[in-house]
Amino acid sequence: MQPSSPRPSNHIKEEVTLAVANLWVSYQARRGTVKAVRDVSFDLRLGETMAFIGESGCGKTTLGLGLIRLLPKTARIERGSVTYTRNGIATSVLEMDSEALRAFRWKECAMIFQGAQNAFNPVLRIRDQVWDTARAHGETNRERVRARVLELFRLVSLDPDRVMNSYPHELSGGMRQRVLLALGLLLDPQLIILDEPTTALDILTQRSVIEVLRSLRNQLDFSLMMISHDLSLAAELADRVGTMYAGCLVEVADVYDTYYHPYHPYTIGLIRAVPTLTGERRDLISIPGTPPDLIDPPTGCAFHPRCPYASDRCREEQPELETVGTRHQVACWNWQAVLADRGARLIMVAGQE
Repeated sequence: MQPSSPRPSNHIKEEVTLAVANLWVSYQARRGTVKAVRDVSFDLRLGETMAFIGESGCGKTTLGLGLIRLLPKTARIERGSVTYTRNGIATSVLEMDSEALRAFRWKECAMIFQGAQNAFNPVLRIRDQVWDTARAHGETNRERVRARVLELFRLVSLDPDRVMNSYPHELSGGMRQRVLLALGLLLDPQLIILDEPTTALDILTQRSVIEVLRSLRNQLDFSLMMISHDLSLAAELADRVGTMYAGCLVEVADVYDTYYHPYHPYTIGLIRAVPTLTGERRDLISIPGTPPDLIDPPTGCAFHPRCPYASDRCREEQPELETVGTRHQVACWNWQAVLADRGARLIMVAGQE
């Protein structure tokens, strides 16, 4: 699925909610250091939805965990900065002490993980888990918490009374996912991070979750960072898309430009590998080769062993993100050749018509 037209952005404010600069995250493994996130920089504005797409293992989830400092013990943030801003007050997430970090998580930034069943205590009813979450962040009024969560359950199309009195196993996968969304919004955070929000859900439940997310964003005006390998989900919800490969951001663009005017060969490869349900029938083209070993990544551009446009410069020098249009950034030495090639194809198709 692709966005049918450029998306209006009047819901996006100029204020930057999250500013990430030159972030590096690594894991220590037996064979050496896994360079999972490499020199990632981006800004997320208030009210904006930004999707991060790419193959499994490209660093998307590590990036999300790094932003809230929830990485496992084998990982560490080597360098970079993460700045969170609310009401004009900027705070460095990487410099927060444990108490400030605890307050930041869930109250300012909530992360909703894939696998909703694993996020709940199986022996507690939903109402008890709601109260535990609120109490852990200083809320003492049970009635106020109950009224808030009942309102949120209605917003995510759940039966409030039934869900509140249920155990997690008594709810379907889609219902548990929506309960998590409601819990994430319980303390009115300004930033929501979604990690594969529709994984393992059937197509009808996926559609329901997508509609709920769209409705919530329009009503509550929060910023949304979405991690997904599902390109159709990004097309439905995102304002901007960041394409990640081998721990790096290789392209950042408006969602419409990402799908219809991509500049990076990897983004083009991802789009060509997705089947379409409408329009002209076309063959699927997989990206040749496999993702690189992040303990010992290739020199130069990490994508060059799989890239049809690779040159000697690609093998020797790593490109940085450069702006090539209005808010369109690409890290590719040969993006002009990609653009010219796509233009030639369009002219050829027009001539055939």
